[in-house]
Amino acid sequence: MPEEVLFESELRQDRSDVADYLRTVADKLDAGEPLTLSAGGDSLTLDPPASVTFEVKAELETGSGPDEHSVEFELEWDEGDADGSDATGLDIS
Repeated sequence: MPEEVLFESELRQDRSDVADYLRTVADKLDAGEPLTLSAGGDSLTLDPPASVTFEVKAELETGSGPDEHSVEFELEWDEGDADGSDATGLDIS
């Protein structure tokens, strides 16, 4: 399936600033409120359903310069999906 990037932002920040963004996302999800992403003149509002697929991926990229670690957090849902529950046993500590 083709992928269309609707919004993208990448910038280097302190860990505490990233934590603030993640807290805001968590608070919005917890309250059932839409998420609005804004950077420069771009803005996108998304309204995830009550149940989403949550993917966590840790990667190590090698070979094209210094080794680079990454952790990706991704929320996925189908367009018009009201409840896509699929429980797994993830722990983050």
